[in-house]
Amino acid sequence: MIDDRDLQSIREARTLATEAHEAQKRLSSFTQEQVDAVIDKMASAVRPECERLAKLAVEETGYGNVPDKTIKNRFAAENVYRHIRPLKTVGILKEDRQNGIVEIAAPAGVVCAIIPSTNPTSTAIYKILVCVKARNCVVLSPHPAAVRCIGEASRVMKEAAAEAGLPAGSIGCMSLPTIEGTTELMKHKFTSLILATGGLGLVRAAYSSGKPAFGVGPGNVPAYVDRSANVEKAIKDILTGKCFDNGTLCSSEQSIVADRPIAQKAIEELKKNGAYILSSEELEKLNRIVATHNRSLNTAIVGKSAKRIAEMAGIAVPDDTRALVGRIDGVGRDFPLSMEKLSPILACYVVDGWEQGCERCNEILRFGGTGHTLAVHASDPKVIHEFGLHKLAFRIVINTPATHGSIGYTTNLVPSMTLGCGTWGGNITTDNISPLNLINIKRLAYETRPVNQSSSSVAPPAWHQAMAGGVTASALGAPSREVVREIVEEFLKKKSFSSPPVSSPSTVSRADATPVAPLRAPSPVAFVCEDDVRRAADRHEKIPVNAKTIITPAARDLGEAKQVFNWV
Repeated sequence: MIDDRDLQSIREARTLATEAHEAQKRLSSFTQEQVDAVIDKMASAVRPECERLAKLAVEETGYGNVPDKTIKNRFAAENVYRHIRPLKTVGILKEDRQNGIVEIAAPAGVVCAIIPSTNPTSTAIYKILVCVKARNCVVLSPHPAAVRCIGEASRVMKEAAAEAGLPAGSIGCMSLPTIEGTTELMKHKFTSLILATGGLGLVRAAYSSGKPAFGVGPGNVPAYVDRSANVEKAIKDILTGKCFDNGTLCSSEQSIVADRPIAQKAIEELKKNGAYILSSEELEKLNRIVATHNRSLNTAIVGKSAKRIAEMAGIAVPDDTRALVGRIDGVGRDFPLSMEKLSPILACYVVDGWEQGCERCNEILRFGGTGHTLAVHASDPKVIHEFGLHKLAFRIVINTPATHGSIGYTTNLVPSMTLGCGTWGGNITTDNISPLNLINIKRLAYETRPVNQSSSSVAPPAWHQAMAGGVTASALGAPSREVVREIVEEFLKKKSFSSPPVSSPSTVSRADATPVAPLRAPSPVAFVCEDDVRRAADRHEKIPVNAKTIITPAARDLGEAKQVFNWV
């Protein structure tokens, strides 16, 4: 039975979707300059608010810590912004000069953006930026445990966007999110696309809504440390990734897979860098609070500090403990530490050689992280390449923290808070989602291999017809100048025009000749294409033209800019 709160949530979803649909009609006509002005304003407005929004998120959800959440907010407001700002998302994206294909951007429409509680404000900032950059309106559906902080991040950006001219209703955020309301938003007739970040059940609901969806599968990230690795750096990187915001990012390391020759050194480095190595008795205590009675993750430990989790388990650890590490030998439901834990807890495995390491990493990925992320710490190129070729992950980061490398913070991957896991993880893409994933692409395709060709008249070829629409002759593989002149002369004959004479050198004086004839103005040429203009500009020459000269649009624009036309 649906209660009043659910009904209110459904009504709110319908209202926001309708408002976004109306705003989309105006936003779709925005130029690239207008879109970028909105992006600039939103990013500038939210940057000073990053720490305040981080505090709100920690206070409301109890997950993570303020310094790291501030970094995540800044990552979205700065790194993501810097990457997407120069992207072209409006108008012509690409002209394939060789094949006669022009690609044109079109917005996807209204996006339903589902925001998690583990990374609430940073994901909201990121999704608003990438959606609007693609000329899409967006309606956020916050996790019920993070409504206030997500709503505040949305408000800051919405008000800034309005100042830059974004239509009212382009950015919406549900204040009463329920399962029923979120389902209504996902299935609403005005929703064009779903951008879902959250638990596996929610992502599956997005894919089963009947609408196109980008979902994110769970991460269960193994970090392999090879005998060729710089072990000291590898362990520092693993702990940096694992402990960042108390392990709430789905791409944070969940297991260390250590090659036997360096395993002891890895343990020593873990201790040196603040990790607590559990005894077998302490491991049993931790197992009891990591998993519930049905062997799923106990959400009470999510985003908590290592010290707090140890206290919950009845384990005494030093106050400066950064992570809890347990040595285990298997993967699956009987080994709770082998699952994705979303907290500063690491499983530790020891293997003999990279071949065993490969297999163990694949086992871990199959247990809840297929297609997501894998970290490899090695200097042996063969090991790195073998992992790249055979591992069940689409983000394989090398010698860097998995958390930071996967989102593009320490690597040149696309900066993103939504990481696709491909078909292996039940997702539609392997990309780090950017605005380019959120646009449709139209394609103009000019005929290059005619099926029917008239012999009764001389029709301009496909490349010539394309010029009328602004695509250059050179873009479609123009024929020689002589062929062009023949076509033009034939055309002029049919129109009862005489072809203008081709310019020729002036007569010169010789000792035994009659006096030199007076110099005449150069005769205008019959036809000018873009290549003619470029050649003339390179040679610092002028092209004589008059009102009867046929000049392609691209040639006219370039010729006027380079001042190569001599009107006679």
